[in-house]
Amino acid sequence: MSLKEKVSAALEEVRPALEAHGGNVELVDVSDEGIVKVRLQGACKGCPMSQMTLTMGIERHLKEQVPEVQAVQNVA
Repeated sequence: MSLKEKVSAALEEVRPALEAHGGNVELVDVSDEGIVKVRLQGACKGCPMSQMTLTMGIERHLKEQVPEVQAVQNVA
C-alpha cells in the first residue's frame, strides 16, 4: 500500500466526524517527505476553529495511523 493510499484510508476514518458538523476534507497531495496537503471543505472551510481541527484532529490522527506523516497543511 502506498503512502497516499494509507493517508487516504486514515482520512476516511475522520471524515464522519467532519461531516457530522457540515464539513469535509479533500486529500490534495502527499509528498515523499510525508507532507500531506488537504483542502478543508463545507463548514470547515471558513470555520474559525479550522486550524485546531486540522492540527488536533486530522494531523494527530494521521500521524497515529501513518507514522510516515510529518505534517498536514491546508491548501486553498
